[in-house]
Amino acid sequence: MRCRLWIACLACLFPNVSSADINLGMVAPLSGPASSLGQGMREGIEAHFAEINAQGGVNGEELTLVTRDDKYEPLRSAPATRELIEEEEILASVGNVGTPTAIVTIPLHNQHETLLFGAFTGAGVLRKDPPDRYVINYRASYVQETAAMVDGLLEAGIEPEEIAFFTQNDGFGDAGYAGGVQALEQAGFEATDELAHGRYTRNTRNVHQALATILQAPTTPRAVIMVGTYGPNADFIREAREDLPDALFLNVSFVGSQALLDELGDDAEGVIITQVVPPLDADLPAIDAYRSAMEAQDSDYDADFVSLEGYLAASLFVKGLEAAGDDPDREAIVDALEGLGEIDLGLGETLTLSEDDHQASDAVWPTIIEDGQFEPVDWSTLLR
Repeated sequence: MRCRLWIACLACLFPNVSSADINLGMVAPLSGPASSLGQGMREGIEAHFAEINAQGGVNGEELTLVTRDDKYEPLRSAPATRELIEEEEILASVGNVGTPTAIVTIPLHNQHETLLFGAFTGAGVLRKDPPDRYVINYRASYVQETAAMVDGLLEAGIEPEEIAFFTQNDGFGDAGYAGGVQALEQAGFEATDELAHGRYTRNTRNVHQALATILQAPTTPRAVIMVGTYGPNADFIREAREDLPDALFLNVSFVGSQALLDELGDDAEGVIITQVVPPLDADLPAIDAYRSAMEAQDSDYDADFVSLEGYLAASLFVKGLEAAGDDPDREAIVDALEGLGEIDLGLGETLTLSEDDHQASDAVWPTIIEDGQFEPVDWSTLLR
C-alpha cells in the first residue's frame, strides 16, 4: 500500500513522467570527428518524437530516445548497445550511425532479439538475403548509391579506367568500394582490380598516402568515388585538386553533405553527393512536415539531409508502432513493421516493407554543389 501511495505522490509531483513511456535507443557519434552525423540523426528523430508526444503519443504512450555516444568507434558501440538493451530495456534501436559500428552491434541485436531500425548506413551487412529479422532499414544501399554514380559518370563520358576510389579503411569503405566495383562490372568493365584505390584510417585525416596512391594510377583519374566522412574527404578534395584540377569528386550520402560543404567552403563547387532523401526544397508533404517539426524544436534550425533522414526514419518507425497496438513488445514491433506493406509518408512515392523486404526506400537523388547549394545533377551536360 505504501508503495502505491508513493507512486501516486510521484505522479502528482512529476505529471510529465510516465512509467508507460516507450524507450527507444540510439548509439551514434555525438562527439568526435563524425559528430555532425550522430547529432543530425538525433535531431531529426527527436523532432518527430516531440510532435508525436505533443499529440498524445502512440496509443497513449510517449516516446523517449535514450542515446549513447560511441564516437564512431566499434569498441564503444558494443557495450553501449548491450547497456541499452539489457539495462534501459529499450524496445528497439532507432537511427544508429555507421557501418563499422553496425558490424559489432548487429550480432547483439540478433542475440537479444531486439530491432535495429533505420540505421544511417547503406552497407550490405544490414541487407542480407533473406534479411535478418531484427534489422530493418529506411534508406537505399551503398550499392544503389555507387551504381547511380557509375551510371552517371559513364553517361557523362568518363571511361571506366578513368575512375579511382578513395575510401575509409574499414567495413564502411569496403561496402562502398564493393558497390562501385559491382556497378562497373555490371557495365561490362572487367579490370576493376587495376583501378587506383587509396585508403585512410577511420577517425583520422591522414589522406596523403591515399592521394599518392591515386596519383600513381596508370590512367590519370577524371573521377574519384569517395566513401568517407566529411573531414578527411574535404582534406582529400582540397589537396587532390592541386594535381587533378579537372577531376570530379563524388561522395556517398554518409559523408554528411552540409558538413562537407562547411568544411570545403568555396572549394566545394562541383562536388557531387548522392542523397537517399529528397531535396530539402522539394514541394512534398513530408518535407513540409519535417520543416515544421524542426522549427518547433529550434526556430533557428538549419535544414540538412542528415536530420531529414532521421525525421523520415522516425516517421516510418512510428507507423510500425501505431500498427503494433497497445504496449508492444520487441517481437510485436518487428511483426508490425513487416506487415506495413506499402506506406505513404508524403514523399511522392510509396515505401514498402515486408517479411522479405527490410529496406523501405530504394531512391537515390544525385546532387551537385553549385554556388553553395545542392542542385540535381545533369550527367549529360556535366563535362561541357
